[in-house]
Amino acid sequence: MALASLGVSLNAHAATRDEQEKACRGDAMKFCSADIPDKDKITACMKQHKSELSPGCRAMFKPDNQSSGQSD
Repeated sequence: MALASLGVSLNAHAATRDEQEKACRGDAMKFCSADIPDKDKITACMKQHKSELSPGCRAMFKPDNQSSGQSD
């Protein structure tokens, strides 16, 4: 499934690709199904909907080497 490639664009250090896919599969289908199988479009779509994503999926988008004072 094209969604499996989504993990490449996410925070690879925080979780394995399988964990990323499991965490975000439902959200990707809900918000970005029209963008599948284009991983770049899926990633952009998911970022646009970040505040609406499930907590587990949203965590995949947090950079592990940056901390800012901004809230998500």
